[in-house]
Amino acid sequence: MKIAEPPERPIERGLAGPGMLAITIVHRWQDHLPVHRLESIYARDGLDISRSTICGWHEQLADLAEPLVEAMLRDAFVQPYLCTDATGVLVQAAEQCQRAHFWVLVAPERHVLYRYSHKHDSEAVDRLLAGYKGYLVADAASVFDHLYAPGDIVEVGCWCHLRRYFCKALSSDPERAQHALSLIRAMYKVERTIKDAPRKKREQVRSQKSRPLVDAFFAWCVEQSARVLGGTPIARALGYASNQEHALRRFLEDGRLPLDNNISERHLRREVVGRKNWLFLGSDEGARVNTVFVSLLASCQLHGIEPWAYLRDLLCLLPSWPMNRILELAPAFWQQTFQQEDTQQRLVANVLRSITLAEPAPVLSSVCATRWCGTGADGAPATSRPRRHDDRVIPRRGAVGCVRRCEARRRPPRLRGPRRRSCATRGR
Repeated sequence: MKIAEPPERPIERGLAGPGMLAITIVHRWQDHLPVHRLESIYARDGLDISRSTICGWHEQLADLAEPLVEAMLRDAFVQPYLCTDATGVLVQAAEQCQRAHFWVLVAPERHVLYRYSHKHDSEAVDRLLAGYKGYLVADAASVFDHLYAPGDIVEVGCWCHLRRYFCKALSSDPERAQHALSLIRAMYKVERTIKDAPRKKREQVRSQKSRPLVDAFFAWCVEQSARVLGGTPIARALGYASNQEHALRRFLEDGRLPLDNNISERHLRREVVGRKNWLFLGSDEGARVNTVFVSLLASCQLHGIEPWAYLRDLLCLLPSWPMNRILELAPAFWQQTFQQEDTQQRLVANVLRSITLAEPAPVLSSVCATRWCGTGADGAPATSRPRRHDDRVIPRRGAVGCVRRCEARRRPPRLRGPRRRSCATRGR
């Protein structure tokens, strides 16, 4: 007798299949559910999965998916420009939580990548952008200044940051602030008309319509700088505009460059929303796992890909996928890769994926435990109408039934007997 080879699993000798593992990732980092909530949710459904088990799954899966994220980063570095921003996060420590930072790096229409560092300083920026040459869209933080001196990285300013300075000056100097905001508003109006235009067309329109607005804006800033009081909100706004003039004019040089850095701020909001739910990171290793899967989920959102289906199929393919083709599994190229014959053959051959996608086919025992039939196998009425959840048929108390396949189930379900009556109702 020959024993068949065991099915390939994302976690070697693990009990959870790709569907179960993928949904825990989506719940944790797409829906921002902390692991203790996931533990209680699964407990209500009869699954005894501890938070330590879920964290262990994700750590092992992060090791599996990290080469893909690194390949996405290398591909992002060959793009003409990148957008970046950072936000703070707390990390659990012995006495009190320490402050660290998440960084986002966006290659528009390509990848969204996240990184983690203990400090928000020049060394963290060097690690984030090591080897990159090209345009960098960022705010005017001093941690980026040393990058621009050699000339390999060219600074691109953010008009939205400048706009906020003038918004803060509306209460103290409304006349000047309104004038500046009207010029900025006119620039954005031009941008909306060429949003989907090719590069040459954008450069042409910007040269004809945006450049006169930019020239008028900075000429007005120079004129007003000598007339305002130092230290006031309007003075700070004018000072920011004067200091960042060259970076703010940069979008006129290349039609591919954006007017602001809003895309990185929007994607960084994902970590901010998550931070309000799970409050802090448990460790540096937890931060690494976070950045791996949030990078994949954010890139899925960028390309309009359903995250659970993508992660389910990704976990089916990754264990045996050739490393020299790893970038093909990135969300940016997923549609093309998914349609390839080789990919379809690998997915069809995966037994666990087939089970996950199989239509529910409940097995009948002495009592039919489906919601479509309330009678037993012998025609007698069931004692209670059962309920259904995903891959399992769960009978209520008093019903005898069976539970279908569940990837993460460790032991057979315990079927409870009829409810005991209280003393007050006993004998009625």
